[in-house]
Amino acid sequence: MNNSSMSTTDNYSDYYGLSTDDVKFQASDNSNVRNFSRVFLPPVYSIVFILGFIGNGLVLCVLVKYHKPFNMSDLCLFNLAISDLLFLMSLPFWAYYAAIAEWNFGDFMCHAVTALYMLGFYGSIFFMILMTVDRYAVIVHTYTSLFSKHRSVRASIALALFVWTLSLVASLPAISFSKVNTTSISNVSKCMVEYSERKMWKSFHYIQLNIFGFIIPLSVMLFCYSRIIPILMTMKSQKKHKAVRLMVVLVTVFFLFWTPYNIAIFLKFLQELGYMTSPQWDQNLQMAIQWVESIAFSHCCLNPIIYAFVGQKFRNLFLKLLKQWFPHCFGQCTIVESESSERTASMYLRASEIFSRKTKV
Repeated sequence: MNNSSMSTTDNYSDYYGLSTDDVKFQASDNSNVRNFSRVFLPPVYSIVFILGFIGNGLVLCVLVKYHKPFNMSDLCLFNLAISDLLFLMSLPFWAYYAAIAEWNFGDFMCHAVTALYMLGFYGSIFFMILMTVDRYAVIVHTYTSLFSKHRSVRASIALALFVWTLSLVASLPAISFSKVNTTSISNVSKCMVEYSERKMWKSFHYIQLNIFGFIIPLSVMLFCYSRIIPILMTMKSQKKHKAVRLMVVLVTVFFLFWTPYNIAIFLKFLQELGYMTSPQWDQNLQMAIQWVESIAFSHCCLNPIIYAFVGQKFRNLFLKLLKQWFPHCFGQCTIVESESSERTASMYLRASEIFSRKTKV
């Protein structure tokens, strides 16, 4: 995955005006938002879940079956798929929750589903950052001793564990403050992030999502790719154009999918500071959040395509896996695995090979 967004549980507390510090408007003010969410969110979340689960599941199947031992790029791709799957596993619960406007899974599942959502969200963002830095190191600092150490198996595993730890730490506030609450307004159970008197935490939550989920990853992408592209453009190989195009696609897709969401989250932050607090502003913002949130969530469906299936080697391994699963349907498929593709797991590692061959001439 937005990578950024606020927790869906927090969204629902705002949708229905249920948290003790947010009951400012009449229930009728949010009736349009509530009715819209019942119709709009369940099918959208279901589609994102199905497409994302298939794509990321296939990535895991290919990596587990054919990539042993994992290199740094494979490890990042593996954990990115795990992060997206964790995030996706929370969507059926939120879809059902939106459909019936009541939480029927108990307090433990409220914490658990919020944990899946937040861990998947931050994990996806942080592993995209790690993949970008790794590819920057592959191309810009190919022959340094620091780079060799960075890509060792132990260092790669340590980095992955560090990213998961960082994701857990970033997720703890939302997980800790999530709870099931029965309100006097609707007399039904709701799973929400309840900050109660801790308004500072709510403001911190929004800013944290903006910084960790959008500003930092976008800045890292722009910096790393701005250093990579000039190096690629000095090469004589025609593959450089494909590499540059893919980098532009990665940044563009991330920007388009996550910018509207983060603008909405920043507006929620301004609302916490006392700006734009009219009932009409609140209703319009909640309606907008549902649209931009759905766009941001669908990014996890694109991750397998732009990070895995774009690579020739990965496509070959995927076709090989399908041939084993469905020998009659794919019996005529010819899998071509060259020495070059054996050493790469993604487009940037292929670009690294081009750079290596150029420097040897």
